[in-house]
Amino acid sequence: MLEEPGAERITTAALAQRLQVSEAALYRHFASKAQMFEALIEFIEHSVFGLINQITQQQESGVLQAACIVQALLGFAEKNAGLCRVMAGDALVGEHARLQLRMNQFFSRVEAALRQSLKLAVEQGGTATGFDPAQRAQLLAIYVCGCLLQFTRSGPGGLAATSVERAIGILLA
Repeated sequence: MLEEPGAERITTAALAQRLQVSEAALYRHFASKAQMFEALIEFIEHSVFGLINQITQQQESGVLQAACIVQALLGFAEKNAGLCRVMAGDALVGEHARLQLRMNQFFSRVEAALRQSLKLAVEQGGTATGFDPAQRAQLLAIYVCGCLLQFTRSGPGGLAATSVERAIGILLA
């Protein structure tokens, strides 16, 4: 249901009908709809931070780590349109405020991972003089958030890989 373009707020009644189960069956597994979203957020966190850990372990260059993290986030969002709506906050409108807070914390952790990679890049001498890792990490995180919002409005596939690579190159220059 999250993958449907222009989808309205999802109710437990509509979800139960779509799954062809009773609402009671949903509530046997989850105490609330907020818990359903929390399970999706946990999946997002586990998946994305697993990818980030792989990138930082396999890629020695700090600049390439940061670029790969951004590409991994956007790739995850493109492959998981419904989860992209959760990440962008679009699916969380009108839901419990703690869900949006949790996604905000997710992006703070992403930004921290980018900052760490960019600090490494500075230590390796892979950046220009005056390069500020914190500022660049913030710009990269904002770029990802903007792309996620674009995906929720126009659907995945709106960004060509070459335009993403160019944007990342500009943001890391």
